[in-house]
Amino acid sequence: MGNHQSLFDVFVIPCSIPEPFVGIEASYHFDFPFWGWLIKKWGNIPIKRSSIKKALESIKQAEKLLNKGLSIAILPEGHRTITGKTGTFKKGGFHLAKNTKADILPLGISKGLYNFKNKHSWKLSPQKVRVTIGKPLTYNSYKDLSVDQLTKKVKGIIEDLAHTD
Repeated sequence: MGNHQSLFDVFVIPCSIPEPFVGIEASYHFDFPFWGWLIKKWGNIPIKRSSIKKALESIKQAEKLLNKGLSIAILPEGHRTITGKTGTFKKGGFHLAKNTKADILPLGISKGLYNFKNKHSWKLSPQKVRVTIGKPLTYNSYKDLSVDQLTKKVKGIIEDLAHTD
């Protein structure tokens, strides 16, 4: 799990994690020409955020993959930042982690990626980008926390790693 700085997060994160994984991604992205085809090929899971029932179906699909040993990348903000600061985290990924007893690997993407290509502009501005991988949170280290407590804990770790707030 990490913060969502830019459209280019999806290219930076795989360069930082040497293990195979898929992501959970907004369902409308799957309709984009070429991009939709590419993320389907990668095996990403579409999530329809406007429908709780459909979102839960996506979480169930992700649970099956996690239980088979495949890692899932989640950017819990659900949207790219519009300010460069970390936004509110959605709870679906934390329910997923608790339901599957999965470890959580926090990562922080520096504001350099936001400055490279932010949500308000198509202009690319070369920047140094840093992705910092934190220590894994084992299931045993968070199993007694509520989803709200876990969300707050992971958000704090990711903000520390990203130095965004």
